[in-house]
Amino acid sequence: MQTKVNQVANEEKVVKKNKIESYDISRSDETMHLAIDLAKFIKENRLYQNIQGKEYVNVEGWQYAGSRLGILPIVEELTSMTDSTEIKYLAKVNLLNLRTEQVVGAGFAICSNKEQGRKYYQEYAIASMAQTRAIGKAYRNILAWIIRAAGYEPTPAEEMDYQGNVQEVKAEQPRAAAPAKTMKAVPVEAEAVPVPVASTPATTEEEAPAVKYATAKQKEEIIRLLNNPVITRQEKTKMLLNINKLDEERAKQSIQKLKKVIEDREHEQSAAA
Repeated sequence: MQTKVNQVANEEKVVKKNKIESYDISRSDETMHLAIDLAKFIKENRLYQNIQGKEYVNVEGWQYAGSRLGILPIVEELTSMTDSTEIKYLAKVNLLNLRTEQVVGAGFAICSNKEQGRKYYQEYAIASMAQTRAIGKAYRNILAWIIRAAGYEPTPAEEMDYQGNVQEVKAEQPRAAAPAKTMKAVPVEAEAVPVPVASTPATTEEEAPAVKYATAKQKEEIIRLLNNPVITRQEKTKMLLNINKLDEERAKQSIQKLKKVIEDREHEQSAAA
């Protein structure tokens, strides 16, 4: 009899937990609760940038919003558009609904070393930023109204390209003693990375290692393991926020670690029963 009572109590706890942690995007009352939670989480963890007096959420904040709805970004494509004069990448990201296992959104983004402030970026950094922007864009296409309800601008901070900093630099230029020379030397970039312009292409090609990001199959395996009941919500959220930053080796290690944790916890539960 006691065993039956405990079983019913445990089932009630599971139902209650799912109700709290799972939001239905079609229900305004539930998404408003999510917006309140987002506002607090983003503010406490400073997952936003203040640009020209307005607050824009970083991609990590958008990923947190998506994870609360069971929506995960998967990098579908990363295409090099690099030539002899420019390092350039195009990324495509799909949004996967973990409950239905269906794609519910997508986003495209490009990053180039010809952009303001990225002249000396290495190839892996340009490729990474393209993916980051595509993740933010994909979430923006379906969750912008929730971010707005949380009190933030409905555009990812990475899309804004830190225009506020660019304008501050321009405002300081007239103070220079020799404006013409200052414009030629581009002092902001020279101070940040004192590398001769002529040597930049060779340095990028010779020293920048090719980063092999986790494969789609590895990410799917990680997602499958994270959905195991013994994995806590905090552990799942942390892993989902960083899944697109994993390279193949780290993804392999994460899969092995998750399998070990699941095996140990299931064994403990069996022993306790």
